[in-house]
Amino acid sequence: MRVLVTGAAGRLGSRVADVLRGQGHEAITADVPEFDIANFPSTRAWITAAQPDFVIHPAAWTDVDGCAREPDKAITINGLGAGNVAAVAAELGVPILYVSSNEVFDGTAARPYLEYDRTQPINPYGYSKWVGEQAVMAANPRHMIARTSWLFAHGGKNFIQSILNAVGAGKPLRVVVNEIACPTYNDDLAAALVKLMESGRPGIYHMVNEGYCSRYDFARYVLDRTGHTETPIERISTHAWARPSTPPEFSPLQNLAGKMIGVELRSWQGAVDAFLEKEGLRTED
Repeated sequence: MRVLVTGAAGRLGSRVADVLRGQGHEAITADVPEFDIANFPSTRAWITAAQPDFVIHPAAWTDVDGCAREPDKAITINGLGAGNVAAVAAELGVPILYVSSNEVFDGTAARPYLEYDRTQPINPYGYSKWVGEQAVMAANPRHMIARTSWLFAHGGKNFIQSILNAVGAGKPLRVVVNEIACPTYNDDLAAALVKLMESGRPGIYHMVNEGYCSRYDFARYVLDRTGHTETPIERISTHAWARPSTPPEFSPLQNLAGKMIGVELRSWQGAVDAFLEKEGLRTED
């Protein structure tokens, strides 16, 4: 299958392209500046020339605090831009898989969110991803929406590396206990997205590693698995960690729809172990 992957310079997009090629698909990669999803004529020309059989759309502005500072920019890229890609795919009769976020929920649930629970974002990033979901669904009936959360990947900056870098620099650790979601390994998500695409089953899916934890528990697990069992972490609340964006406090996702078609991800602990192993950071149990 000939698959267009947007945001291919990013960690998720590049990994999706690798998985596609490894499974015999042709991956056409696109990213800024030559491919600007906020520009509809340009998007139409680019995708039409590419003539894909399927579009996977992970391209997004994922700077959550940046989105809080510039909400109009967030909506333009994450919302209307996604609608542009979906509309062109629809013109070509091509399905689209849009990557969304757990932050489309408000974080007030008493249990993990299911795929068709009511969405109600509470920050500009979450709102922009919700707008993207609505735009994709309105523009292209052949859509898949895959929500994920707390992505960690090889290369660049992520939560695991931030924690270990702070320890290496001798900095005290202060981590919130009341922000809870599902840590998700970039490599696992990329493989799941390709499997979801191959299923051909439209709908909304929650693609996260199984289980959930607080930011504090996530950090504690990473330290314990890397030989820093004696390193203390100060427990704090989100109210003590000032930032432009307000995250949903309890926003774990439950993968119900994906499991029904055989698309599952391992536990978040197993995923963290695999990440650390690949990075050469895991100590002996």
